[in-house]
Amino acid sequence: MKAKNRLLSKNGRLAKNTIMLFVLTFSNYLFNFITVPYQTRVLGPAVYGNLGFATSIMSYFQLLLDFGFMLSATEDISKNREDHSYVSRVLTCVTWCKAGLIALSFAVLAVLCLTVSRFQSDVPLFFLYLGAYSIYAFLPDFLYRGIEEMQVITVRSVLIKLFCTCMIFVFLRSPSQYYVVPLMTGIGNLGAVLGVSIHVHSLGYRFVRVSRKEVWETFRRSSFFFYSRIASAVYTATNTFLLGMIYGASSPLVGYYSTAEKGVAVAKQAITPVTDSLYPYMVKNRNFKLVKKLLLIGMPLLFVGCGVVMIFAEPLCAFVFGAEYYEAGTYLRLLAPVVFFSYPGMMFGFPLLTPMGLAKYANISTIIAAALQIAMLLGLFLTVGITPVNICIATCITELFTCVFRVVVVFRNRRLLKEQV
Repeated sequence: MKAKNRLLSKNGRLAKNTIMLFVLTFSNYLFNFITVPYQTRVLGPAVYGNLGFATSIMSYFQLLLDFGFMLSATEDISKNREDHSYVSRVLTCVTWCKAGLIALSFAVLAVLCLTVSRFQSDVPLFFLYLGAYSIYAFLPDFLYRGIEEMQVITVRSVLIKLFCTCMIFVFLRSPSQYYVVPLMTGIGNLGAVLGVSIHVHSLGYRFVRVSRKEVWETFRRSSFFFYSRIASAVYTATNTFLLGMIYGASSPLVGYYSTAEKGVAVAKQAITPVTDSLYPYMVKNRNFKLVKKLLLIGMPLLFVGCGVVMIFAEPLCAFVFGAEYYEAGTYLRLLAPVVFFSYPGMMFGFPLLTPMGLAKYANISTIIAAALQIAMLLGLFLTVGITPVNICIATCITELFTCVFRVVVVFRNRRLLKEQV
């Protein structure tokens, strides 16, 4: 009876953290939905385009600042969450690593501003944005994921985002005040970091003295996860980039494909809270039967959902994105299988392979998939040519490969699937 109660308690914590991750994920979409129309009207196309360029550049810096700590540090903390001293050392090492990555980011941005004319047009804007992103990098979300207490960081983050949203409406009144956007973002991030830091201290975690060797080992261990994320980002970004280069950025075909790809990205974002919350739970509890249950529940739902999207793709695009995006339905239909393959691919990835001691194969599968995607695009370019249709097909093949690769790894090592609850 006690064992059953412990299991129910663990599963209840998993459900709560999954809900919190859903809230955290979709709050980004909600607040963007609220503020973006206001910003576009106040700033105008030229100024808003400048902000858009700055934020697109910052996405690369954010990738660097996030590194692989969300996976490596979360795993370390989840396995040793009862040892406050150990968790404090992980927290300290990751913070030192991020401080070094922030210094590197500012150095790179300084070089870009000195050598690239596009960056010289508004140097303060880029540094304000990088400052805001750097502050946010110190938010120890890996800690809360590891101890499975996401409600704390979610509530604070959502409240801060709400504050930033309100301040943009209050202070942004003319195109000349566009600095308000990165400035309010930075102030909000600072508030979130300070609030969370106070709570971390109240939990008994402290910054402690660590050796350079410990910091380097933390960095080195996370680097493989970082390479995997880079590989994934490269092949995802390559699709739209190539279409823009071939057809021109203003081509309707590029717009249709980009719209369909964003629809798929939103659908995949709806899946990630499940796998993100499952990851630390599985590292700690190795409840492999739960993964089977989630697959048995999720796969039929995804099959029906993807089937509906494939049947009604054109009217769905017209309804969601506007009548002029009706043609995007062709590409949404072709990309719908990506979502179907993504769910088992994610479940058989880090949440399952890490507690089996096979996390490296999740990284390897992503790197090989990126190489496969680029090889297919190169082959298309040299033969029949690159079109939105064959890019969609290549992307589905890549996603299917990732899923099959991970399933095969799990099957070949199924002896490790000995449940420990």
